[in-house]
Amino acid sequence: MKSHRSTCVRRVTEIVAFSLLGAAMLVGLLALGVILYYILSRGSGAISWEFLTAFPRKGMTAGGIYPALVGSFYLTVGALAVALPLALGAAIFLVEYAREGVWVRAIRVGVNTLAGVPSIVFGLLGLALFVKALGIGVSLLAGALTLGILILPLLIRTTEEALRSVPRSFREGGLALGATRWRTIRSIVLPAGLPGILTGIVLSLSRAIGETAPIMFTAAAFFTPRLPRSPLDEVMALPYHVFVMATESPNAWKTQDLQYGAVLVLVGLVLILNLGAILLRAYSRRRKVW
Repeated sequence: MKSHRSTCVRRVTEIVAFSLLGAAMLVGLLALGVILYYILSRGSGAISWEFLTAFPRKGMTAGGIYPALVGSFYLTVGALAVALPLALGAAIFLVEYAREGVWVRAIRVGVNTLAGVPSIVFGLLGLALFVKALGIGVSLLAGALTLGILILPLLIRTTEEALRSVPRSFREGGLALGATRWRTIRSIVLPAGLPGILTGIVLSLSRAIGETAPIMFTAAAFFTPRLPRSPLDEVMALPYHVFVMATESPNAWKTQDLQYGAVLVLVGLVLILNLGAILLRAYSRRRKVW
């Protein structure tokens, strides 16, 4: 009798828990759908070939977002170039060389803590360190370095997990064939963990391309009449472009269509990058199955 009652209680608890989880998922999807519909309905009219390939005109009340798109691309690629080698080195050291202990646990806690630090803190750090202390000034280089530090913790954690997912037998097989430890890592472990590493890279790019606070103090300009010609030039960036049009432009009421069009492009880029991460994850799982 008691066993039957406990089974019924567990069954009811399971039904309630799954119902709450399903309701939470539906609420989240509904909110996302409303936001996307609002942005799409307000911004789709502004999307055109000229909007994507033209410079802003008439006090940024007309024209397009081409320099902001190019600037965001430069900043994102620069951030990846800064963060990826450091993340790979740190992850390889933590997984393959470091012995588990207090220091390794402290490093992981530090990395996880940095991953949760608000982006405005990284912006102030970039302003103090790269712009002021190192004298780089407000530039593409300072912005890329700041964004690189911002995405570094995420890249370290995802790369570390990707390397940990590689079976131990792969390493043992390489060492048994006479390969050195580094050659085993380079030729066997890294290729096996590549899908997970690529997933982390794509997620990091999707975060970097949508950040405003770190580049507000280090790289972004309200308007530039030309594309950057060197790493020391200021750049326009899509998130900051939307911010200044909505909050600092004296003609903000005239540019609402352009604002929503730029937001739609930015959201589309982030969605594409996240979809790429999902596809890479699915490919990785399918590869492991086979």
